[in-house]
Order: sequence, then structure tokens, then C-alpha cells
Amino acid sequence: MSKKTSKMKLSIKLVLTFGAFILFIGGITTGKYVWRFIGGNVTDKAAYLYIPTGSSYTDLLDIIKKQELLRDTASFTWAAEKMNFGKKIKPGKYRLSAGMSNRRLINMLKSGNQEPVTLYFQNIRLKENFVVMVSKKLEADSNSLSTLLNSAEFVDAYGFTPDNVYTVFIPNSYEFYWNTDAKTFFTKMFENYQQFWNEERLAKAKKLNLTTAEVSILASIVDSEALVDREMPIIAGLYLNRLNKGIKLEADPTVIFANTDFTIRRVLNKHLRKDSPYNTYIHTGLPPGPITMPSIAAIDAVLNPKTHNYIYMCAKEDFSGTHNFASNLGDHLANAKRFQQALNDRNIKK
Repeated sequence: MSKKTSKMKLSIKLVLTFGAFILFIGGITTGKYVWRFIGGNVTDKAAYLYIPTGSSYTDLLDIIKKQELLRDTASFTWAAEKMNFGKKIKPGKYRLSAGMSNRRLINMLKSGNQEPVTLYFQNIRLKENFVVMVSKKLEADSNSLSTLLNSAEFVDAYGFTPDNVYTVFIPNSYEFYWNTDAKTFFTKMFENYQQFWNEERLAKAKKLNLTTAEVSILASIVDSEALVDREMPIIAGLYLNRLNKGIKLEADPTVIFANTDFTIRRVLNKHLRKDSPYNTYIHTGLPPGPITMPSIAAIDAVLNPKTHNYIYMCAKEDFSGTHNFASNLGDHLANAKRFQQALNDRNIKK
């Protein structure tokens, strides 16, 4: 073999070796580049990433670092720059999964593809309790919700007062985005309220000579009195009889509400003397607002009352949760005496 041929082969071998080295280095670089996009980077520290309204890219990084949501924050910031993410941060509640890649996470955040929040409520006694419950599910805090619902100017635009605005919330299951503010929340609930009060329900309320809010206020009393749903139309008819006759409702649940003591098991004379617009032993007609969040069953019971002559009711002495009804005072006093004796027998003094 000639020296010339030998040198040529050596040169070719060196070129091939160098080329292979370059390809190897390039492969590593390309692999590292690709891995920053598609490699698993999200930890299992949290199921959701919450981004508050008004957050900047720096705020987002602070949240990620503080909650240790990523294995490698540096690769995320690198990928975010390459994907042109960070100029506009969309707030919301985003579902995370362990091993999620930077690319998948960034695409989700860029598109604002957040997971809706299911809000279910019923039988919440007070408006104050309700706003606290909502604030635990949505970004809107309890102060902003309370301020809005207690603003006479705001609720008047929707036909309510701060006392009766609670009737706008119809018990059910609803979907919201986590970053919903107080006004948006109320607007959506009002839209649902309008859908609930369809032509049929509105016609029935008009026939009773009651506004929709008044129906719900009466329903809140019916709901508080009836432990058995089948009694709701009977109790609704009884209170409607009293309203039509101009007789005070004298509903014990309103007295308990007026005294703001929900541990009361036996309404006493001292409770009946409580000076409050919600005390229907003192004031004729309906109270200014609901005493609890009425159920749909109670609202429909008021709209479809049982026709009868009852104007008195008293819990049965067997503590079954049902009632004895009466159309005259004599029968009512007899019913009441039996119940009072049953309370005494069980040593229920208050």
C-alpha cells in the first residue's frame, strides 16, 4: 500500500470520527433541547395551580417556586421564553398532573384552559354563611361579596333590597371559573333566578298577590317549619290563610331568627318579646327577608298550597316532626297543651 493511500484512509477515518463526534454532541444537544419541552417536570405537590387575577409572569414564577410545583424551574423559564409565554398571564384554576411537561403546562396556561369549579348549595341559613362558603370556592372574597349584597344601590338595580336579595340564590349545582369576581357571580345567579321564575311560576305568584321575593320569604318559613316535605303545601296554605285574614303569622322560626340563637328548642315568652322586624309575633305580614335559604320544594309548595281552613299549627307531641293543625283556637290550645306537656316530660326547658 502506498504512503499516499495510507494517508488518505487515515484522513477519511479522522473525518468520519470527527463527524460522528459532532453528530453525537449534536444529538445530545438536540435531545436536551427537546427534553426541556417534552420531559416530565411537574411534581406531585399540588393538584391545582391557582393564578390570581392581575398576576404577572414574575408572580406566577413565585407561586410555582413557593409551592414547589416544578422539578426544574429553569427549564420552564427557558421553554416559556421559546414559546413566547409570559406577556399576558390568564388567571384561573388549572389542573396539574405529576409528570406534566413544560410544553403541555405552558400551552394550558397560554390558552386559559382552566377547570370549572362546581358550586353546590342548599339549606344555608344566613347570607353571611353563604358568602363565606362561596369565597372558599371562588376567587371572590367574602368581603367583596358581602359589600355587594349589602349595597342598596347595587341590588336595587335588580329589584331587591339588602334584606331580600338573598332570595336570588336558588339552591342547585352551578359551574363557575375560579377567577369569578363578586359582580360576575351575582350576575350569573340573577340570570339563573330569572330562568327559575318562568311564566308558570310568575303567574302563580301573581295569583297569590305575592312578589317572587315574598314567595321565597314565605317559603323560608315553610322550610323551617316542615321537617316532612309532604306537610309543606299544608303549612304554606295555613300561612297564606293568615296573610289573607291579616292575622300575624306567629311563626316560631322567625322568633328564633330574630333572637339570633339557633340553639333554641323551646320558644319562651322572653323570646317572643324580641323587638325585630323578623318577629312575626309582633309584626303583621311577612318579615323583610328570608330566615333561611328556601328549598325549591318549599318555593313550589307556596306556589301550590293546599286549600283548607287551618290557621293554627303545633308540633305533635310524639316528636315525629309532623304537626297538628287546627282551624279554631280551642283545638289549637288543646294541641299546644299536649306538646308543652311532652316538652316538660323530656325536661326541655329552652
